Amino acid sequence: MRIAAMILIAMISLLHFYIAWFEIFAWESRGPKVFTTFPADLFAETLQMAANQGIYNAFLAVGLGWSLLIKDRRWQINTAACFLIFVAIAGIFGAATVTSKTLVIQTVPACITLALLYVGRKFHDWE
Repeated sequence: MRIAAMILIAMISLLHFYIAWFEIFAWESRGPKVFTTFPADLFAETLQMAANQGIYNAFLAVGLGWSLLIKDRRWQINTAACFLIFVAIAGIFGAATVTSKTLVIQTVPACITLALLYVGRKFHDWE
């Protein structure tokens, strides 16, 4: 369980690093190709907003990455769980306000990983 959870945490962290890069650095160039239903002129007008959102995604990515480096197992689980809950909530909000795909991309993997953390902790797989 522990190895599966750590792999998922790493993958979710990498996903959020990608999202951060996209929102901070590629919003105007890649944005219109990804969000085809948005008006093209919207991207220049929302560049600063997207970059701000990208910073938050970078914080999620760094927090999850940091959790992988923590030696104390209890703190590792607690830190990972905290950031995974943030990711899940962000995914729910994104699904409600932007696109339902966000639920599948962010919330479902975060919840699966939280379940693995809980089950692994329950059965002392973390010792």
